[in-house]
Amino acid sequence: MLTATVSAWHQIFDFANYGDLLALVRNSILAGVVLGIVGGLIGVFVMMRDLPFAVHGISELSFAGASGALLLGLNVVAGSLAGSILAAVLIGVLGSRARDRNSIIGVLMPFGLGLGVLFLALYKGRAANKFGLLTGQIVAVDTPQLSWLVVTGAVVLMGLLIVWRPLMFSSSDPEQAAARGVPVRLLSLVFMLLLGLGVAISVQIVGALLVLSIVVTPAAAALRIAASPWLVPVLSVLFATVSLVGGILLALGGSLPISPYVTTISFLIYLTSRVLASRRST
Repeated sequence: MLTATVSAWHQIFDFANYGDLLALVRNSILAGVVLGIVGGLIGVFVMMRDLPFAVHGISELSFAGASGALLLGLNVVAGSLAGSILAAVLIGVLGSRARDRNSIIGVLMPFGLGLGVLFLALYKGRAANKFGLLTGQIVAVDTPQLSWLVVTGAVVLMGLLIVWRPLMFSSSDPEQAAARGVPVRLLSLVFMLLLGLGVAISVQIVGALLVLSIVVTPAAAALRIAASPWLVPVLSVLFATVSLVGGILLALGGSLPISPYVTTISFLIYLTSRVLASRRST
């Protein structure tokens, strides 16, 4: 019993030769910082527009695109981006109303997951590549992949900065924004495309099944303890970055996938935020 407990503990935390291993995840840490910034900022609008379900739907088609690219020997990041953009366009165009949007997402999710599982079943390569698409990988971010992530993240950030003010207005009060002449429908489609890009690069680190821990949970935590239009994004980015970089550093000391560490840190931050919010309100 004691031996099994010690063995399980070493699987989760084992920091022997940690300094030597740290050099192997330099790209992953840089990618984690990029994803923390992108996920933290875009997550604020996801929460304001009530789109957590859409994030999951996009991630499933992103997974299908990535697994299809893996099967065909193509660039996995490009496949992930293609799947995410397709899902974002379909949700943005066909799901203008909340009821329609949820129906479209409910149809896309099982289709994307089933298609991805089919592609992975046909793939005869390393099992780690299959598993990583679902639950994330820690040392799989090579320099070309990091370049893809940085460029895509920069595109998302530039897009958000360009539409930030009208998007914030239309997210908080869409009817008033439309009355003021803000192109609410166009902004919604633009945001869905930016969300698709953000989800696609997040899948590369935390996997398709757990992308919500980066795009939703940090923003939800920030909204619990702040209401300022500038403080909420700052906290959301901070929480997402801490979750990702902290998860990478902890996962390096064990033999488990990165996702349990990232999701645990993210959840603890959210739980702490709820406790702080409840104490402040009493």
